Amino acid sequence: MKKELRVIFFLACLIVFLALIGCRSDRSSKASKGTGGLKKTYQIAVIPKGTTHEYWKAVEAGAIQAAQELGVEIFWKGPQKEDDRSQQIQVLEDFISRQVDGIVLAPLDDRALVRPVDEARAEGIPVVIIDSNLQGENYLSFIATDNYKGGVMAARRLAEVMGGKGKIFLIRYLEGSASTTFREQGFLDTVTKEYPGLELLVKDQYAGTTTESAYQLTENLLSRYPQVEGIFAPNESSTFGALRALQEAGLAGKIKFVGFDSSAKLIQALKDKELDGLVLQDPVKMGYLGVKTLVDYLQGKPVEKRIDTGVTLATPENMNQPEIKSLLEPDISKYVR
Repeated sequence: MKKELRVIFFLACLIVFLALIGCRSDRSSKASKGTGGLKKTYQIAVIPKGTTHEYWKAVEAGAIQAAQELGVEIFWKGPQKEDDRSQQIQVLEDFISRQVDGIVLAPLDDRALVRPVDEARAEGIPVVIIDSNLQGENYLSFIATDNYKGGVMAARRLAEVMGGKGKIFLIRYLEGSASTTFREQGFLDTVTKEYPGLELLVKDQYAGTTTESAYQLTENLLSRYPQVEGIFAPNESSTFGALRALQEAGLAGKIKFVGFDSSAKLIQALKDKELDGLVLQDPVKMGYLGVKTLVDYLQGKPVEKRIDTGVTLATPENMNQPEIKSLLEPDISKYVR
């Protein structure tokens, strides 16, 4: 009798075990639906610094391209303004709560985002940082422009068109933004070390995150320092705001001007020689590699800790060369409208 009971107990356990395997297999099948049933469809959050500038639309296009090629699902969400630290932190924490498979983050503050990134890693969610540095090392990979080098290139171009001498402005962007801080430092160091004939009239004024605030700052500076002969602005919104101020003052094309990033209006200004140079990143490549690197890691492949996406200088003279034109006007219409 005892032997029969043991047999019955063993068979019951076997039935329960097989049922559990069946449930797990069913869940796995549902998870892999859409990828040929071979592997899980990863869900990846991509969190930009903001969502209004043309630059971020290009980053989004690259992320979407990678998602389509790799068969993963991405969620694109970020703060509307690039100085809204609390909103970006909230977006990041929401995705942690949703237990996405990974996060691609462009931190708008190199310190404020450290804690939530640490929280993501504690939850087993890998994070790839793009565009702008984050303090610490608690992330998989950092994918970005060599921003310091971009600032060096801007300084040398401004010095070139000014003949190595004259009075200039360094217009800064936003405190805590690591990417633009490196650009500003690269510019400042190069001017100080290589061009003693360039005199910095302004080097500690911040334009803020909008075109309007950059316009107002530049307008005020032009009024205070009418002797200025050259300007550097370190991102899209500060470049366009300063351009508007120069145009309205009738000084566009008269004051030498080097900016950073691209948009339709900045391209036109470059063509009209109201801009003497634009330092260009590759935001499509950055968004693409952010997603691809994360997927590689999730699939057990090795990933690099630092990936440089390149930096290039566009001028009125070279802007129609194919390799420059593709960075000035990346075709993102297939992915983003």
